[in-house]
Amino acid sequence: MTQRLPALFLGHGSPMTVISDVPERRAWQTLGKVLPRPQAILVISAHWETEGAIHVTAGDAPRTIHDFGGFPDELFAIQYPAPGSSGLIDRIVELLGTDRVVRDESWGFDHGAWGVVRPMYPDADIPMVEMSLDRAMTPEQFIELGRKLAPLRNEGVLLIGSGNVVHNLRLWRQFAGTQPEWATSFRDRINAAVRDADHLALTHFAADDQAAAAAINSAEHYLPLLPIVGAQLPGDDVGVFSDTVDGALSMTCYLLGDSEVLNALA
Repeated sequence: MTQRLPALFLGHGSPMTVISDVPERRAWQTLGKVLPRPQAILVISAHWETEGAIHVTAGDAPRTIHDFGGFPDELFAIQYPAPGSSGLIDRIVELLGTDRVVRDESWGFDHGAWGVVRPMYPDADIPMVEMSLDRAMTPEQFIELGRKLAPLRNEGVLLIGSGNVVHNLRLWRQFAGTQPEWATSFRDRINAAVRDADHLALTHFAADDQAAAAAINSAEHYLPLLPIVGAQLPGDDVGVFSDTVDGALSMTCYLLGDSEVLNALA
């Protein structure tokens, strides 16, 4: 019987995290050592947005995408040649429906995917599929997406949402190096809602909620959290780690699963 794998939301932050000796990268490296080895990995990335359908990376060898600029050559030299998985895609289609999933060979693994998986599994030898954000979906539908994908956790698949709870590049220069109250208060609210499985608090924000408006901004970095919350299964413990705020960015990560793994991250 396959051991249940957790569902993870990883705050990926700057691409520099993947080559820097920082607590977040060290936590991801620890995950790779203490988790049961996945048979496959499914990453829902903030860096791939589609409209009207969910796209998944098809093909035997999806390319490595360097979707950033102004960083050292060392980052652009990184390749993450993990194999694709037609079998996982077939199972995703079973769970979501043939009308909802597009097999896409034009995309690949962007830094929202390889940036968090490479520290965990540097050998790139575990089959991986990246999934897009369908921006036609409502927040509630993203929660429901997680419910539909949850059976994969008992089938050897590691579910990862890659984004940031607080992510506002427009405000980055203004608040860098500080912990503004709007960012920490929003982060704290979301932490409580994830722990309590309070889906309403995660999907509905008042029109005058200035903290949410600043933290979520264009929303693509927040939305990958919702299917991970939706993938919670009975008996899961919920833990928070790498819970730091720097200006308009939170590196907060969540694990829904085994408390022993959470203890290893403490």
